[in-house]
Amino acid sequence: MSKNVFITATGTDIGKTYVSALIVKKMREEGYNCGYFKPVLSGVKTENGKLIESDCNYVVKTAQIPESADDCVAYWWEEAVSPHLASFRKGEKIDIKRIKDEFHKRESKYDYLLIEGAGGITCPLRLENGEKYILKDLIKEFESNIIIVADGGLGTINSTMLTVEYARIHNINIEGIILNNFNPDSFMHQDNLKQTEYLTGVKVIATVENGQKDITLLEKYFK
Repeated sequence: MSKNVFITATGTDIGKTYVSALIVKKMREEGYNCGYFKPVLSGVKTENGKLIESDCNYVVKTAQIPESADDCVAYWWEEAVSPHLASFRKGEKIDIKRIKDEFHKRESKYDYLLIEGAGGITCPLRLENGEKYILKDLIKEFESNIIIVADGGLGTINSTMLTVEYARIHNINIEGIILNNFNPDSFMHQDNLKQTEYLTGVKVIATVENGQKDITLLEKYFK
């Protein structure tokens, strides 16, 4: 694994957080000093200004990262909407420098850092005054390789190909694809795996079934 890797997906609610937690958990169990960073996060629950229910809470708890969920995120909002809209409705502007500063702070603390995006690779962060700053811009500023999380089921060939081609157009290196919600007994899921690799030329480095508590193949991959 590169020193930092960015987890993106073919869309929203594909399972980035679930997969991210499994990867960080695996890395830490294997003895790697691996941390987690979520630049922007919406749809959270807070209490006294602290996160009590969020993607970050889930990853920190699952991977047993020795710090609070609040330390793993630069911006959060309670409304479950796109970051650009959540920040607009709160009357604030996402400061990219602040995100980069938090990234470098966390990067200096860990030997390996997994960064989880929001939504898909084109998720908008700032869309005002003619500016069009989206998630792929942040990935490029971090100089990160990406892992694409895709669903194992119907429609995944199309959405995965589009994400792969978009990343390539913007010179973003793809480390692999992970198929979530994968059913190994489904002929369609098995064919999706085969054709996704064939059509994109990108290796499916892991499959994750519903309720899976560990991630396979990653040990060999990350070493």
